[in-house]
Amino acid sequence: MPESTSTKELHTQSLVIDSHNDSIVAHIRRGNISIADENTKNRNQHRGTIAYLRGPVPPEEDAIGIQLNIPKMRKGGIDVAFFAVDVTRAWKNHLSYALDAFGWFDTELTENESDICVVRNVADIHTTKANGKLAAILAIENSEAVERSLNILRSLYNLGVRSIGLTHNPNTWAATGNDEGETGGGLTKFGIQLVKEMNKLGMLVDVSHISERGFWDVLDVTVAPIIASHSNCKTLCNHSRNLTNEQLKAIAANGGVVGITFVPGFITEDGWKNTPPFAQLINHIEYAIDIAGIDHVGIGSDFDGGGDLLKDASEYPRITNGLSDRGYSDEAIQKVLGGNILRVFGAACG
Repeated sequence: MPESTSTKELHTQSLVIDSHNDSIVAHIRRGNISIADENTKNRNQHRGTIAYLRGPVPPEEDAIGIQLNIPKMRKGGIDVAFFAVDVTRAWKNHLSYALDAFGWFDTELTENESDICVVRNVADIHTTKANGKLAAILAIENSEAVERSLNILRSLYNLGVRSIGLTHNPNTWAATGNDEGETGGGLTKFGIQLVKEMNKLGMLVDVSHISERGFWDVLDVTVAPIIASHSNCKTLCNHSRNLTNEQLKAIAANGGVVGITFVPGFITEDGWKNTPPFAQLINHIEYAIDIAGIDHVGIGSDFDGGGDLLKDASEYPRITNGLSDRGYSDEAIQKVLGGNILRVFGAACG
C-alpha cells in the first residue's frame, strides 16, 4: 500500500526509536564495512577480537545485506537506535569482545561525526535531533560482559553503555536464560546486585531473553522501569522469548516498555520456515497495546540479528502505515514509534 502524505508527515515528525539491533557485529563480520556506505569494506586495519573469534558471516547471511546503517536509518526515519553487542559466543572473552565492538564503533562515529553520535540521556537525544544528527545508544546483550564485576559495570557505564540484557538464551552469572527456563531458575545473588547497581548508575535493565522466573525476580528488585527490548506476545506465538499476558501487564505496572520485534520465529510459530505476513507483526503490536496499554509498547527490530520480516531500516514507515490503517490516532502512533521508549529511557537513565 502506498504511503499516504499524512502518514508520511506523521512518521517524519515523530521521534522514532528502535530499541534493539545487532548492527555493530554485523558490520565487523562483513569486513569492517562502513556505517555510512556498505560498499566500503575490507578495512583490515580495524580487525580485532570479533573478527578473529567469529570470522566472516556465511554467504547466505551476507546475501541479505546490512539492514541498518546511516543511509537506511535516514531513509526509514529512525532517529535513535540501540546498538547492542551480543557477547554470548565470545566464550571467556566477553569483555574483550564488547570493548572491541565499541572501539570499532567509536572509530566509525568519529569518521561520521556530522551524521551520528552516542547519546547518554534524554537531553542528548533532543539536542542530537535538533542538530539533524542520528543518535546511537550503546547496549550490551548478555551481562557476561560485566565479568561478574560491578567495577567493570561502572567502567562500561562511563564508556556510554546505557542498557544491558541480563542474559541471552543460556544462563549467565546474573540469571537463568530463556533456554533454561524450565529449571525454574531466576536471578542469582550477583544478578540482584547487578540490577541494583544498574538502577543506581542509571542503566536500563533489559529482560528480553531472561527466564520467566528471572523476569519476576527483576521486578521484585528494580526501582526503575525496565525494558524488554525485543520480545513479542506469547499468546500469539508460543515461544520462550515471548511474553505472557501477565508479564505484559507487569511491565505496564512497572512503568516499562516492550519493544515488539521483527524476528519471524517470534511472530508465528512456523516463522523460521515460512515468512509471516506483515499484518501479523501489527497484530503483535496491537495485542501488546490491548494488554499492556498504549503507554508501554514500542519497537525493537533486531535488525542484523534475525529481524528479517522487514527488509531493512528503510522500510520502517510501514509500521506507521500499519498502525494508521488499524485506526490508531497520531498521538498513539507517536508513542509506539518512540515516545514510550524515550520516557522509559529518561526514567532509568536521566
